[in-house]
Amino acid sequence: MKSNINRWVIITVLAMLSFSCKSSKVVSASEVDKKLTTKAIIKNHYKNQLEFKTISGRMKVEYNDGGAVQSFNVSLRMEKDNAIWMSAPLGVVKALITPKRVTFYNKLQNEYFDGDFTYLSMLLGTELDFNKVQNLLLGEALFDLRTEKYISLATEEYYELKPKNVGDLFKTLFLIEPKNFKIATQQLSQPWNKRLLEIYYKSYQEKNNRILPEEIQITAIDIDQITNIAIEFRNIELNRILNFPYKIPKGFEEIVLK
Repeated sequence: MKSNINRWVIITVLAMLSFSCKSSKVVSASEVDKKLTTKAIIKNHYKNQLEFKTISGRMKVEYNDGGAVQSFNVSLRMEKDNAIWMSAPLGVVKALITPKRVTFYNKLQNEYFDGDFTYLSMLLGTELDFNKVQNLLLGEALFDLRTEKYISLATEEYYELKPKNVGDLFKTLFLIEPKNFKIATQQLSQPWNKRLLEIYYKSYQEKNNRILPEEIQITAIDIDQITNIAIEFRNIELNRILNFPYKIPKGFEEIVLK
């Protein structure tokens, strides 16, 4: 039971890192240009990266692992390239992510974790760092598409990108929507280990001339364990002055990787 709780907390921490905002205008689909080259698709994706200093707001998270079903609200604060902070009501679960540190505590179990990205990487089946997590949050490719050769296929709805040299142990797939060249779906899989991480951006919207995800669905599969996380976002504000209060309570037991 205890290991299941730890797994729930850490996967939920990753899910809570995804953000968006409610606004009156939801970004609609656009037509795919089947003549567009792979180079142009990638160039347009990075041309439309989100520029901001800070983000703050709240979100509703729904979690389902086939057994436990949870729904809760979370406060979020984020400073670009530096920090991601989140807190459940009454500070029952609080987390702080920085480029060098992943830490959270859980008052329900009197436990805390304080270390690097190894724990997140181990549970989700792919090597993570701060930049990859931040890209995930912004609807941008988890990996730098400019450092590897890709081939593209124009479907009726999306631009599909796959590495030109496909590995046997690790596979990636990116679907890019045509209107703003943001990620529609990114998928990382390890077929031999029966692991899959899929991040599906159900919709995008515009706020203050910035394009942000509106709804995100995360699916993590590890052999026969399937975890689904749905996120709904509210009251997001950009570029406020923020602080990031965080202190592990005394007497809590440390979660140690084995």
